[in-house]
Amino acid sequence: MFVFMDMANALLGRFLGAALTAGLLLTLTGCQDGGGADTKAGEGPPVVVAPGKPGEKARTLSPEQAAKEAPDDSPNAADRAYVRHMTEHHRQALTMSALAPDRAAADPVRRLAERIAAAQGPEIGAMEKWLARHPATAPGPDAHEHAAMPGMATEQQLKELTDARGADFDRLFLRLMTAHHEGALKMAGEVLAAGNNVAVEEMATEVVATQSAEIHRMRAMG
Repeated sequence: MFVFMDMANALLGRFLGAALTAGLLLTLTGCQDGGGADTKAGEGPPVVVAPGKPGEKARTLSPEQAAKEAPDDSPNAADRAYVRHMTEHHRQALTMSALAPDRAAADPVRRLAERIAAAQGPEIGAMEKWLARHPATAPGPDAHEHAAMPGMATEQQLKELTDARGADFDRLFLRLMTAHHEGALKMAGEVLAAGNNVAVEEMATEVVATQSAEIHRMRAMG
C-alpha cells in the first residue's frame, strides 16, 4: 500500500527511540561490580544503566540523570491533529457499521461491522481521554477539515448506504469501508512520521495492524 514504506521508516525510528528509553529504564539496585559480600539485595541507591552508542560502554546514571536524558514525548501539533481527526474518522465508521444489522444480506458483512464497532468504540473513548489530558490549542475540525480527512464518506454516499438493502448494501459497505480504512492508514502513517507522543504512536500502530487486516478481509469478501 502507498503508505507502507513511510510507516515502516517511521516505525524503525520509533523502535530505536524506544530501545533507548527501555535501556534508560533498566533499574538495578545494590552495589555494582562487586560491592562486597555484606551488601544485601535491594540496599544502596538505585542506579540506571544507559546503553552506550555502538562501540561504547554502557553508563550508570542516577534516576535524576536518567529522567533528564529520557526522550521528551510531549505531544506536538501532529499528535493533536491526528487524535482529533481520527476520533471523527472512527465516529463515521461506527455510523456506517450501525447500518449493517438491518440492511446487510451476508453474515460475514454483519460480523465485520460488529468487529469494527467493537474495536473502534473503545478507541474513541481512549482518544477522548487523551484529548482531555492534552487539550488542543486550536479549535476542533471544521467542515473543511472533516471533508479533507482521507477516506471519509460524503453525505451523499452515506445516504446511498442508508437506502441500500441486501447485496447492494454489502457491496457499497465494503467499498466505502475499504476506502475509509485506507484513509485511516494514511493518517496513521503521517503521525508515525511526524508525531512525538508515545501514546499516540501506540494508537496509530494499533490502527495500522487492525485496519490493514480488515482491508485484506474486505477485499476477499468483495
